[in-house]
Amino acid sequence: MKVDTKYFGEIEIGDEKIVHFDNGILGFEDYKDYTILYDIESEGRSFFSWLQSIDEKALAFPIVNPFKADENYNPHVNDEMLKPIGSYTEEDLVIFLLATIPADVKETSVNMRAPLIINAATRKGIQLILDSPEYEIKHKLIKQ
Repeated sequence: MKVDTKYFGEIEIGDEKIVHFDNGILGFEDYKDYTILYDIESEGRSFFSWLQSIDEKALAFPIVNPFKADENYNPHVNDEMLKPIGSYTEEDLVIFLLATIPADVKETSVNMRAPLIINAATRKGIQLILDSPEYEIKHKLIKQ
């Protein structure tokens, strides 16, 4: 399948690279299918990846591995919350945080209270809204 992307132009991806969010992403509930992209030309693994909508070129969210933002990130998530992504093993789960990158990059933050959890086995994802005051909605990545 060919997908027109915001930052990488037109790319070819297989169905196995599509992640389906039954409820979409908060504020973008009508868009359900995404792929995860990263800059293969950067040395090593990029800090940011992109959650690119399959259906809307302009809809691409910067995402971050939560352990790059806080190595102790460990929100309480129970099995009931993860039912929409199907059966899984712990190794199947992939977690990302949505990032906000404003004009002043020193203000870049991630939303630690609303992680994206993807079951790599079923290719289903969910955005959880955690009731954890210990995690910030705007956790700054650059400490000043």
